[in-house]
Amino acid sequence: MSKSDTESESNCGGAKTETETTTKADTKAEDTPSKCGASSSKADGESSSKCGGGAGGSKREQTAEKVEATIEDFDGEPGQLVAVGLGPGRASEMTTLAKDTLREADHIVGYTTYIELLPDDIVEDAEDIYSTPMCGEVSRTEEAVDRTLAGNDVAIVGSGDPNVYALAGLALEILESKGATASVVDFDVVAGVPAAQSCAARLGAPLVNDTVTISLSDHLTSMPTIESRLHAAAKEGFTIAIYNPWSRKRRSNYEKCCEILLEHRAPDTPVGIVHGAGRDDEEVEIVELRELPDLGETDLVDMTTTLLVGNEETYVWDDRMVTPRGYEQKYEY
Repeated sequence: MSKSDTESESNCGGAKTETETTTKADTKAEDTPSKCGASSSKADGESSSKCGGGAGGSKREQTAEKVEATIEDFDGEPGQLVAVGLGPGRASEMTTLAKDTLREADHIVGYTTYIELLPDDIVEDAEDIYSTPMCGEVSRTEEAVDRTLAGNDVAIVGSGDPNVYALAGLALEILESKGATASVVDFDVVAGVPAAQSCAARLGAPLVNDTVTISLSDHLTSMPTIESRLHAAAKEGFTIAIYNPWSRKRRSNYEKCCEILLEHRAPDTPVGIVHGAGRDDEEVEIVELRELPDLGETDLVDMTTTLLVGNEETYVWDDRMVTPRGYEQKYEY
């Protein structure tokens, strides 16, 4: 437990900058406090959690917040912190190790949408589940770290793989900023199937040669840098997996991406589009690169979509994308 619970707004997660929710499994809902000091089963607005606020917390003004609690603020032995990849979305596509790890964790922390992807039995058996909406990456990761330093075994979850545009690196950075180490909390990563690979499986065999992955989100990477990387990848013989292609706030990023791709690749280059892989609204299409600009305004392309852009050798056969590995140059078949 923290040495100074009354000294700061939250020694189990720092100051919060957006709406946060803490929910208890139904079978553990009788006002049982979490090991981080919070009772999260009370009605909205009744409790104030030292582990991240009550379920009815109001949205607060978003400001730059520094990490608050350090390892010195906690007594006792830290727990274990595991970053768990959920894969595409379906429970059947989660690894057995991911499911076992989540069942063994005391607390599960994650983005609200990803928490909703968890199998019911894992949610029901968890001692405590903490979620934040989009853009709460830093606060929820710090919450996971502080809960671990307070002695809990914590899993922080994300879709795909924790090392692909996800929170494994941020967790280590926050641990370091608090004066802790990965060894102190027994930090581990449970791999999940990344979006590029799960989408490739739905399209045939588009990524069997050298591939580059680029995100169009300029939230953490500047657009000039993204454009430079797109030019570098597009003019070479890489297949390209494009994450986060479209949002209402940054349509121009998608438009610029299409422009760069068409500058370096033939208009008839195959492009695989997978929307909502592993979710109820999953859609899979193969189009030509020339068609891509007009698809930005459709429901097919959004933040849940991954684009797989073929190289100069990629072709479509029997509704499957095929990128030759090079076997035909060495073998007769």
